[in-house]
Amino acid sequence: MLKINNVTKQYAEKLALDGVSFEVPEKSIFGLLGPNGAGKTSLIRIITRITAADTGEVYINGELLNPKHVEIVGYLPEERGLYKKMPIIDQAMYFAQLKGLSKKEAKAAIDYWFDKFDINSWRTKKIEDLSKGMQQKVQFIITVLHEPKLIILDEPFTGFDPVNAELIRKEIIELRDKGATVILSTHRMESVEKMCDHIALIHNSKKVVDGKLKDVQQSYKENKFEAVTDTFDATAILGFTVVETEQLEDNRQKTVFGVVGDENNPNKLLQQLLPKTQVHSFSEVLPSINDIFISIVTPKKEAIV
Repeated sequence: MLKINNVTKQYAEKLALDGVSFEVPEKSIFGLLGPNGAGKTSLIRIITRITAADTGEVYINGELLNPKHVEIVGYLPEERGLYKKMPIIDQAMYFAQLKGLSKKEAKAAIDYWFDKFDINSWRTKKIEDLSKGMQQKVQFIITVLHEPKLIILDEPFTGFDPVNAELIRKEIIELRDKGATVILSTHRMESVEKMCDHIALIHNSKKVVDGKLKDVQQSYKENKFEAVTDTFDATAILGFTVVETEQLEDNRQKTVFGVVGDENNPNKLLQQLLPKTQVHSFSEVLPSINDIFISIVTPKKEAIV
């Protein structure tokens, strides 16, 4: 759906993007990750034609990015972009027609989404009279009113309580299932793990990681295995070290084993566990996206010689 090819962007002395390249598969939820100031917003502004790249190209559906693509893109910025004193219904109608819908099409779309989000009673309210969460609901609706093929969401869960955050999460997944491609830029790593099929991580203006989420987790795994067993002396297992252990209910314990040397063989671990205790579950421990994110963006301490 989207191809970023060697994109570079410079602002005065600040290099915002340095030869960034990756592809966003069609009908996927793609996590665009990175610390503050990494270059994510600069890239989003290029994709949405707010600014232009200094060098490199952006392709949508195989076509070089051009003005006609604006109508198939929906963009929810991190900072709200709505008019504070304009009634919600007027804003929704204005933005829907701006994206190419006729007045009749816009009214039908507005009625559908206002009913779905149960906000018909807000129609004449002004943005400045709404809470942050209510404002974010309205902005989300305005982003997707025109049924965009590419939806870019920058911190879409800001201001939501857990119930409304879950509502928006389900809507994003449903939009993907109906054929939209979604780019999700967020610092909420638990949302990335629940929702995203693929990710890219930008750090210090460069893309440092991209790929299928599970493949990225596999590439950063530390050869750890988790076993839930009846209580026993886990230190008696040879060739593996006990990383952590936790006592559970019903005389059970959860133990994370680490590999000693190159002994990366879960079968050997299981062969030792089975004669010593009852094994209730056994799995490889994959790092969370949060752990991977922190390991990449945290400055490495230089060794003291």
